[in-house]
Amino acid sequence: MQSCGIVAPVALLLLGIVGILLLVIPTLDMKEQPEFSYGIVLDAGSSHTAMYVYKWPSDKQNGTGIVTQHSECHVDGGGISSYAGTPDGAGASLETCMKQAVRDIPKYRHHLTPIYLGATAGMRLLNMTSPSESDKILQYVKDKIRSYPFSFRGAAILTGQEEGTYGWVTVNYLLENFIKYDFVGRWLSPGKKTVGALDFGGASTQISFVTEDAVEDKKNKMILRLYSRNYTLYTQSFLCYGRDQMLRRLLAFLMKVLVPSSLPSSPMQSQEYRSSIFHPCYPAGHNVSITLDKVFESPCTLKEKPNPYNPHAAVIVMGTGHYQHCLGNVSSIFSFSSCSFSKCSFDGVFQPKATGSFMAFSAFYYTHYFLQRTTGITAASPSLLEGASRAVCNMTFDEMLKKAPDQEKRLQDYCTASVFLQVLMVRGYGFDEFSFPQVSFQRKVGDTSIGWALGYMLSLSSLLPGESVALRKALRPEAWVCLLFIFALLLLIMVMYLLSQTCRRKKGSSNVI
Repeated sequence: MQSCGIVAPVALLLLGIVGILLLVIPTLDMKEQPEFSYGIVLDAGSSHTAMYVYKWPSDKQNGTGIVTQHSECHVDGGGISSYAGTPDGAGASLETCMKQAVRDIPKYRHHLTPIYLGATAGMRLLNMTSPSESDKILQYVKDKIRSYPFSFRGAAILTGQEEGTYGWVTVNYLLENFIKYDFVGRWLSPGKKTVGALDFGGASTQISFVTEDAVEDKKNKMILRLYSRNYTLYTQSFLCYGRDQMLRRLLAFLMKVLVPSSLPSSPMQSQEYRSSIFHPCYPAGHNVSITLDKVFESPCTLKEKPNPYNPHAAVIVMGTGHYQHCLGNVSSIFSFSSCSFSKCSFDGVFQPKATGSFMAFSAFYYTHYFLQRTTGITAASPSLLEGASRAVCNMTFDEMLKKAPDQEKRLQDYCTASVFLQVLMVRGYGFDEFSFPQVSFQRKVGDTSIGWALGYMLSLSSLLPGESVALRKALRPEAWVCLLFIFALLLLIMVMYLLSQTCRRKKGSSNVI
């Protein structure tokens, strides 16, 4: 019976250990609050500029910290390329978001926080037509950023291939397809396949994915070494195939009328434009007035610009809401006729077969979401996408307005965007009834927005190592204390159970005697 008498002391001892751990845990937690490092990327797109603030644990260096989004800010007005002629306005436009960054990041971390600006297709177009204006805008932007207490690392115009590659890096980093942090503080290769990236911006669209096929055009080939693994990437950016520029190109196509010149001996033809046109992709009965400068003040429509040209001349655009005619006109923007490689997507550009899973973001996501919201159809296959596009193109403006009142300014363009998405993905990129369902349309992974910005910062700030990372600091002290607490609690339960069972047996045997 002596063993029964020690139950209480043992239980008290173990309860005492548990009590001490309960007192220590909060103390350690208060002393071991994690420190964070921060990074800022300004995504200077063609239609607007967005600022993303990222953070990661300060004690995780050389690519060992999980980078997450801390905050974001969207600049009012157009992209920085829209300030051609008034370049100082490009710098001034950033002030609101820069002030937010000052508030969002602890003051003592300001001078340690790198900040980058990357400009995409809008500035690529401007740099093609007016390099001096492009340089002026970048200079004003640099001066504005330098006036804030961060570590400015540069402002650059990304190539289309860079934009596509950084988007691919972002997607796969957020999905932990490169490397995964395990429970005891080690980095492990998850052994997962990578996911392709589909980006649809204002002035360009990008497709990037790992392929085992030979990349026949060297311009489309990128070899990345991440965490001791080589990735052969196919990436292509189509300039003038972004949402805004595609809408301009379609309008230019619908407006154009070739009229024979008054000089019979001249082989040249002059271009004139009707005062009103029918638009099969606009909602039936929806009419708008558009001045020619809204259509032709872009390198993407330069070839279609009339001569003589009056930028202030207005054209009445009358919607007819006809899906089949819309499909035919949108398809005319693409060229599927010539290909000097074994296979092409469109415009004579090489593309291997798109295989595996893909993530579609930016305007891909917003268009897909609008279709689901207004038609109730989740476009998870080419046939469903066609059905949803037909349904939207058959809606009146008022019908769409009732279903999506917050999209009033964009409603007239959703039929066009939906049909364009259909032609691009199915006929252009080659997604079919088997591969299309593997495309996921997303805006965020967790709390982090999807785009090229995170991949850009990871690459430039050495947070994405080429070689594998070794065993790192294991669990934090408070995590060990929690484990000890759980162990002590389980031990207490087990000892008390065993002792109680022993006492019962002894009592039972005493009663028998």
